[in-house]
Amino acid sequence: MFRRKIEKTLNDYYQNADAKIIIVDGARQIGKSFIIRHTASTYFPHYVEIDLKSDAEGEQLFKNVRTTKDFYLLIGALYGNQLNSVKDTIIFLDEIQYYPQLISMLKDLKKENRYRYIASGSLLGVTLKHTFIPMGSINEVRMYPMDFEEFLWANGVGEEVIDYLRNCFQTKTAVSEAVHQRILSLFKDYLIAGGLPDAVTEYVINRNVYKTREVHAQTYTYYKDDCSQYDLEHKLKIAKVYSLLPSNMANKVKRITFKKIENKDDSSLAKYEEEFDYLVASGVVNEAYAVANPVFPLNESLSKNLIKLYFNDVGILTNLLYRTNIHAILDYDSGVNLGSVYETVCAMELAAHGHELFYYDNKKVGEVDFLINDYDRLAVLPIEIKSGKDQNNFRAIPKLVAADGKYRLPLGYVLGNKNLMQTENNLTTMPIYMIMFL
Repeated sequence: MFRRKIEKTLNDYYQNADAKIIIVDGARQIGKSFIIRHTASTYFPHYVEIDLKSDAEGEQLFKNVRTTKDFYLLIGALYGNQLNSVKDTIIFLDEIQYYPQLISMLKDLKKENRYRYIASGSLLGVTLKHTFIPMGSINEVRMYPMDFEEFLWANGVGEEVIDYLRNCFQTKTAVSEAVHQRILSLFKDYLIAGGLPDAVTEYVINRNVYKTREVHAQTYTYYKDDCSQYDLEHKLKIAKVYSLLPSNMANKVKRITFKKIENKDDSSLAKYEEEFDYLVASGVVNEAYAVANPVFPLNESLSKNLIKLYFNDVGILTNLLYRTNIHAILDYDSGVNLGSVYETVCAMELAAHGHELFYYDNKKVGEVDFLINDYDRLAVLPIEIKSGKDQNNFRAIPKLVAADGKYRLPLGYVLGNKNLMQTENNLTTMPIYMIMFL
């Protein structure tokens, strides 16, 4: 079993009988059910798991459950010998989005205090937008694919090494060359495997690239087709937007070109807002909005019509681009431009750490790959990602951090493959894997 950061949140919840019921949301195949099953069944002697997806596609026993009384009667009939009391019994409602009325019922179930509950959903971000949720009744926790630090754990990298790297990041101290080469090699592996637990198992444990890519291909198909609540027209648009992501990333600008979706010149975000909302809310993509001004807080100057979408998992992208030819990623002299891959993995990492993503593109200044809000400094943090050998080829980010410039941002990062740790004029260059400490 792989160690996941969400375990601490879950274990804290199990130990606090007064806590709001947790609903873990996020895309399919990222390990939600597995980690809840493992932690909850370990902590509670009486553990009941209800797969509401299977029920909705089969007997539909929970379809007409509208009151807590109906709920208790049904679970008593189905799982009576596994139930005891609130002190030692937890009920896991998996894929709860199939029965939104159960989400609305959670507050009353909590109030009546007969058992403990936890829930999850693959498309919960979509369902919650259209479901009545009593104020203060649940704690929604977003889960993501395994981030790079979790991937290091899966590869047996110890806390001592990660603490050493964290200290290098915080003190801006150079990493030893041996450690750098090892972590950079694992970062390249991460570009291939991504963070879907089944893919990581095949790549790290079984060392099977073909099986790894099968997981990516299957998940890509799931994500593209898993929009059952929409009619055929919306499904086709969602699938089209999702399938255009690799070609968008190959463009110099990388942002969505709306007229390509249906080959209509008058297209705009307004026409596809529901499709974009679905992809973001379901967790299968990460979004980054352009800002007119790189000034804190970034939300105040975003442009909704200038948007980039990234796959939620870098392994899905590298499978679509390179299939099983992993040398395109592992070999430094392959000649392949990995810019879109590096941007995707960094978007994945920043999103997993709770950052909203923005970017800046100005004809006079140039483009900066990512901007995030720095709430500690009440400032903007610009981040430039370099995938090739030339880690000093940038023109925009120095202008944003220049002490005599227009914006005078206090700090900026340039992240790339070289073992560099140097700061000049508020701009710090460091290895790409240091993104895990932002």
